[in-house]
Amino acid sequence: MKALSTTLLPFLTLLASTVVLAVPTGEQVVLDDLSRVAKDWQHAAEDVFHKGEQRVTQWVQDGREFIKQHDITYELVSHPAFEEYQLRMTEPTICDPSVQQASGYLDIADDKHLFFWFFEARQNPEEAPLVLWLNGGPGCSSTTGLLFELGPCRIADEGKNVTLNPHSWTESANVVFLDQPVNVGYSYAEDGTSVNTTPVAAEDVWAFLELFLARFPKYSKLPFHIAAESYGGMYAPSIASVVYHKNVDLAAGTLVAPGLQHINLESIIVGNGLTDPYHQFASVPDAACEGEYPVFSDPQGPECQALRTKVPTCQRLIQSCYNYDSRFTCVPALLYCNSQLMGPVVQTGKNVYDTRRDCDRSKDGDLCYQELQWIETWMNSPEVKRQLGVNPSIDFASCNMQVNQAFALQGDGARNRAKLLPELVENGIRVLIYAGDADMACNYVGNERWVEELETKFQPEFKKTTKQPWVTLNKGDVSGWVRSAGGDGFTAGNITYVQVHAAGHMVPFDQPEASLDLFSRWLADVSLTLNTSEARTYGW
Repeated sequence: MKALSTTLLPFLTLLASTVVLAVPTGEQVVLDDLSRVAKDWQHAAEDVFHKGEQRVTQWVQDGREFIKQHDITYELVSHPAFEEYQLRMTEPTICDPSVQQASGYLDIADDKHLFFWFFEARQNPEEAPLVLWLNGGPGCSSTTGLLFELGPCRIADEGKNVTLNPHSWTESANVVFLDQPVNVGYSYAEDGTSVNTTPVAAEDVWAFLELFLARFPKYSKLPFHIAAESYGGMYAPSIASVVYHKNVDLAAGTLVAPGLQHINLESIIVGNGLTDPYHQFASVPDAACEGEYPVFSDPQGPECQALRTKVPTCQRLIQSCYNYDSRFTCVPALLYCNSQLMGPVVQTGKNVYDTRRDCDRSKDGDLCYQELQWIETWMNSPEVKRQLGVNPSIDFASCNMQVNQAFALQGDGARNRAKLLPELVENGIRVLIYAGDADMACNYVGNERWVEELETKFQPEFKKTTKQPWVTLNKGDVSGWVRSAGGDGFTAGNITYVQVHAAGHMVPFDQPEASLDLFSRWLADVSLTLNTSEARTYGW
C-alpha cells in the first residue's frame, strides 16, 4: 500500500481515522572497520574494497575526507568528541539552486542514519540566524515542512516538479530540516533499531548539531533557534533542554571533550504543537463546540455535552502520568483521551487539520491534502535521491506508522514537555507558541491555555495581558492576536502566544506571507504588536 504523506496528528495511532503507512525498507551498506588512509588524491592509489555488490572508495582531498558509494560522492565529517557519529554529506542543487545547500546523513554507530537537508538564507547568510526545523507525527518527515509549508520550494504538478516559494523562511534564516528519530523519511536503521521516546531522540539531535557546526563553523556564532510543528511540540523543548544543559556543563567544565562548542540557543518556536496534554486534551470540547471554527453546530447539543463529560477522567489519567512517569500510567491516559475526546471529532468526517475544509478523500487522499501525496512521488524520483545523497534502493515515506506506534506504546504523547521550559525561560531562552485557529489536531484554545499556566517569572505579567492585534508589516493586515510577556512592547517578548487567523494545522501553508512576517520579526526580536507606521519609526 502506498504511504500517505502528512504532518500527522500527534495521536495518529489511536484515532478512528488511522491509516496504515508504509515503512521505509531500503538497505544501506555500512562500512565496517575501514581505516582512514590519508594520501594525496592526485598521486596515491585509492583504497578500495567490496562488501557484497557494493564498491566503496575513500580518499582525502585538500584536507577533507570523501567516500564514494552507490555512485554518490559524500564528504565525511568526524568529530573527536563523537567517536560513533559522523556526517556523510553532499551538496545538492535542486529546490533552490541560488543558495548553498548540504544534505545527507548523520551516521550513528554504523546502524542508525538520520537524514538532513540544509539551505543557506537567501539574504545575508553570514548574519542570518540558524534554525532547525522539525515536523512531528511522531514518525513524520520534516520534508512536509520543507515542500508543503515554509521551505524554499513547494511541491507542484502532482509531484512532477517543485516551484520556488517566495515566502520561504530561508528569506530570513539558514534552515536545516532534519528527519528524526531514526526510520523517519529517508532516515533508516541497518538492523531495525528504533527510538521510541522523545528524550532519546533529543540526544542524537544534539550530536548532529555539534557535527554540523564543526563542519560549518561560520554558523556557530550565530543565534540558533529550534522550530517545530505538531508533535514537534514534544521534540523542541526536549532538544532545547539537552542543548541548554550541555552548554551549562561545558561552561562549568563538567563536560570535557575536544571540539565541543557552546550552541547559541536563543529561542524555541512551536506551531500548533502538542506540549502539555493535560491542558490541551481538556480544550477539545471548547474548540470543537465554541471555537472560531467549531466542528459541532450546537454547543449544548448531545455531542458537546458528551465530550465535556470525558474531560475529568482524561485529566485525572494524564495527571497520574505526570506524577508517576511510566508507560503503565501514560499509555492508558493516551488511549483514553484520544479515543474519548479526539475520536468523536475525527468521526465527523471534517478535516481535523483545518475544519473550514470538507475532505473529499477520493480526490484529496485520506488526509485531505492532495499535495501531501505528491511529496512522496517527488522524493522517490531517482534524480532527487541522487542529488540528496540517498541510496537508490531506499523508499521515501512521509510518515512511518511503526515509529508512531512505538512512541504511543511508551505513552510518550501523554507526557508533559512544557515542564522543561521554565528553566530555559528563566535563563533567557525565549519561547514563541503560535496556532492556526482552524486546527482541531492541536487547537489554539489549548495552546493558549498551557502557555498561560506556564510557571515562570513572566506568568503574572502574561496572565494580565489581553489580546493585541498582530499586523503584518508588508500589507498592514490584522493576521491574528498576540499575548506577550517580557518584551515591554518594544521586543517580541520572552513568552509569546499568537493566534493566527484563517489558518489550520500548517500555518505557513495557509498563511505563507503572514507566517514569514511572524517568523522574521521573532528572529529579529521585534514586537509583534507594532503597526506599520510604528515599525517604520524603529527602522523596520
